[in-house]
Amino acid sequence: MKAGSLRGVAAILLSGLFSGVATPIWAGPMTDITYPETRRDTVVETHFGEQIADPYRWLEDDVRHAPEVSDWVSRENAVTATYLSTLPQRERFQRRIRAFMDYERFGIPVKGGGNYFYTRNTGLQNQAQLFVRSGLNGTPRLLLDPNAWARDGATALDSWEPSQKGRYLLYSVQDGGSDWRILRVLDVKSGKPLEDEIRWAKFTTLAWVGEEGFLYSRFPAPEEGAAFQSLNYNQAVYFHRIGTSQDADELVYATPDVPDLGHVAEVTQDGRLALITSHVGTDARYEVRVIDLSKRKRAGWKAVPLVTGFTDDWKLVEGAGRKLWYVTNKDAPRYRLVGIDLDAPSPQWNQIVAEREDILERAGIVGDRLILNYMRDAASHAEILALDGSAATTLSLNGIGTASGFRGRPGDPETFYAFTSFNCPASIYRMDLATGTTTPFATPKMCYDPGAYVVEQRFFTSKDGTRVPMFIVRSRAVARAKQPVPTLLYGYGGFDVSLTPGFSATRMAWLEAGGAFAMANLRGGGEYGRAWHDAGRRENKQNVFDDFIAAGEFLVKEGIAKRDGLAIQGGSNGGLLVGAVVNQRPDLFAAAVAQVGVMDMLRFDRFTAGRYWTDDYGRPDQEADFKVLRAYSPYHNIREGAHYPAILVTTADTDDRVVPGHSFKYTAALQHADLGDKPRLIRIETRAGHGSGKPTDKAIEEGADILAFVAQWTGLKLPAETSVAQAGGAMGGSAGAKP
Repeated sequence: MKAGSLRGVAAILLSGLFSGVATPIWAGPMTDITYPETRRDTVVETHFGEQIADPYRWLEDDVRHAPEVSDWVSRENAVTATYLSTLPQRERFQRRIRAFMDYERFGIPVKGGGNYFYTRNTGLQNQAQLFVRSGLNGTPRLLLDPNAWARDGATALDSWEPSQKGRYLLYSVQDGGSDWRILRVLDVKSGKPLEDEIRWAKFTTLAWVGEEGFLYSRFPAPEEGAAFQSLNYNQAVYFHRIGTSQDADELVYATPDVPDLGHVAEVTQDGRLALITSHVGTDARYEVRVIDLSKRKRAGWKAVPLVTGFTDDWKLVEGAGRKLWYVTNKDAPRYRLVGIDLDAPSPQWNQIVAEREDILERAGIVGDRLILNYMRDAASHAEILALDGSAATTLSLNGIGTASGFRGRPGDPETFYAFTSFNCPASIYRMDLATGTTTPFATPKMCYDPGAYVVEQRFFTSKDGTRVPMFIVRSRAVARAKQPVPTLLYGYGGFDVSLTPGFSATRMAWLEAGGAFAMANLRGGGEYGRAWHDAGRRENKQNVFDDFIAAGEFLVKEGIAKRDGLAIQGGSNGGLLVGAVVNQRPDLFAAAVAQVGVMDMLRFDRFTAGRYWTDDYGRPDQEADFKVLRAYSPYHNIREGAHYPAILVTTADTDDRVVPGHSFKYTAALQHADLGDKPRLIRIETRAGHGSGKPTDKAIEEGADILAFVAQWTGLKLPAETSVAQAGGAMGGSAGAKP
């Protein structure tokens, strides 16, 4: 396996350990940058015969409780903010992102009893509001307004679930971007909150048991001051009865003898069965246990094994009585639909829809129909079948894009789904299952013409000959000109996550300005099933980096990207991707944006959810895995003396998924090394986390900073600015757990 140079970090970290001298550089035509002074300690550890220096380990300390780290963050942010404020493109991008984001948008409706619940954002609200209608055409009534929960807009409505009859609404609250959740309950008719409150929920589903209570997952309360860094062990499922305190909650399922396991609960729509799904890490390898809720009063929370062995993926579709339907990759790497009758003399899984060439992402039972959501080359299509798997009807979708939703209950006359692509925001549709007729529920009014932008799918060849797909988005004018332009390439490549087409106001601002956007579907993701995922994890992780590098080379070779105008971007596991490929091919890129990345691959498993990621990365304490991780870890492979692209690292102080210490240490090492004259800066958001729940204002600011930075270093020349009215006019109308 090929990897970046191992000599660079040794030269940096094993020499001059006491050096703390600030390093001045010239950052292009705009300004001089003097990086803040960062203390270097003498921490050196021996791993499998190799000495590993870690002079910036002190930056792992929680910024909330470590004054020295807090001071370093303030000084770094001051330098970065000063630099970004000088970029001439920043104000323009901020205005245009705001304009592209200023449209009314809706979430997919969810039915509870005769009520329809859905989210709505008028455009520039920091958080979407939750509304309810009595009947499909009823008058909308505001139930929850998260914008009133915090002055800075950083407290968000996360997930929510109405009870089966629509009497109650269970919802989770996310504060400051943290993964921790607070669960609360609302009386739907009165709109008043109940006193029920659940703390220390994390990575949880919300599952009602009739109208009497709900199942949820939580961890033990962490020690004082350790909530944002301590490892997560001993997740358990509890039952909370409405009107009682959390102290009275009943333990439903736990594995204290195996604290590594996580557990979540689901309840079938008829309320008959509860399913407990257990996992070891981030791999889609589960065990499933079933609880017959009709026997709970006499048998208690008796969980009977249904699937054992942690070998395959099992996704609950639905249940009716004692029958269950699941989507699984057992004996079908691209997934199939199976069912089981628990009342049969000898219950066996029966195949209903066989594995196909396309990936079966999910399925649902609505009314008396099966709705199957497939993915082909990272784009969606859906089929409607009878419950026995016969009589397929393909649902027409509007071009290359992503369809989601298709939720409902057996017996429902309808289902709702969303469709989005790179050049159009999500529209919500209602499908009448009796007639197959699809009608708009909510379509956005846009400040531009989606037809002015072209979405293509190309395939390129990676280093080992593997054929890899990539989406390329440009304005029609840029595509017609057939001239290379500054290009932003995005990737992830891990954890069985599929990158599919979706709308982004920030990307639209980049495209409008004349740039191109590309998204590569790298190995390690789930775009082609289990084999594609396996080909990009653990000892095969270098394939992901090779794919991303090959994507960049393809864009340049095909005349899409300027040779000196290619930028890369990725977040979380994608931040790791950016850090690794910059070390391996710094000459290929003009700029790089590494967001909330996993940068120290030798210590990632020591914080919060990091221990789960060993499924994809391997274990640093095992020699074979250590050698693989050591070979590409961004923090440990910085190439002293190489000419690096301009680098912007972003993270947040409340990120308890990938703790900010990863980005802090990586940035400190970048700034200490001799890597040429381009800037290596870090942008550290306050009262924000790994990404979810971020208020609109913060998202716009971050997007403008990133685009201005990328434009500066890829040579993007902004066209004359047009008004929103000139940019395309209104289109359509509006109606009614991995890193």
